[in-house]
Amino acid sequence: MKVSIITIVYNNCQTIADAIESVLDQSYPNIEYIVVDGLSTDGTVDVVKSYDNRITKFISGEDRGLYDAINKGIGMASGDVIGFLHSDDMFNSKDSIKAVADAFRAHNTDSIYADLVYVDREKPEKIIRNWKSGKFNREKFIYGWMPPHPTFYVKREVYERLGLYNTGFRSAADYELMLRFLYKYSISTVYVPECLVRMRTGGKSNVTIKNRIRANKEDYSAWRINGLQPRFYTRFLKPLRKLTQYL
Repeated sequence: MKVSIITIVYNNCQTIADAIESVLDQSYPNIEYIVVDGLSTDGTVDVVKSYDNRITKFISGEDRGLYDAINKGIGMASGDVIGFLHSDDMFNSKDSIKAVADAFRAHNTDSIYADLVYVDREKPEKIIRNWKSGKFNREKFIYGWMPPHPTFYVKREVYERLGLYNTGFRSAADYELMLRFLYKYSISTVYVPECLVRMRTGGKSNVTIKNRIRANKEDYSAWRINGLQPRFYTRFLKPLRKLTQYL
């Protein structure tokens, strides 16, 4: 089973090497690694190119934002399974992708997801939040649940059948896609009860209160455009669930 891992980057020369080395250090042998750069001007391209032919595919060009770049990466992928490692993040161990592949083989599933930890930006060994996903239940989406997107791995044929990321969203296209795949179309999924990713704090949708409010509105729109009806409390429970991650 070939696993395609996609990293999207724009002007992030400070941490992109950590992400790349995290992929290259994986014990699983059959990995296709794709890096999509959005015409960085801070030296990021030079860092990526320094890894030469150890990266399977690399492009640098203009895009229409994060999700457009992600869709480009999916279009380049040839793996049986596709997942993402953002340029701020790292795999939690050298066996993270082995765990992904083992789960797909053992359960013959369309997708898998796992746990992650948020870590301090300057000291990634320091854990800030611990996101324990828990076993899947479709109805949990009503109560604000979602799996951690950086741990969500999906068979390529599912993207071909159900579509890519909706670029009309600025920060909630990942939520919309998982809602569409897991809730609307009920693709099969398996929870892998281990931490796959160490994610640096400071995500796009949580940087400011204004961004959080906009993301909350987009969460509601994700239901509406799919012809789904959430409960009146769904959009408010989703951000509140994050409080438990600090415990």
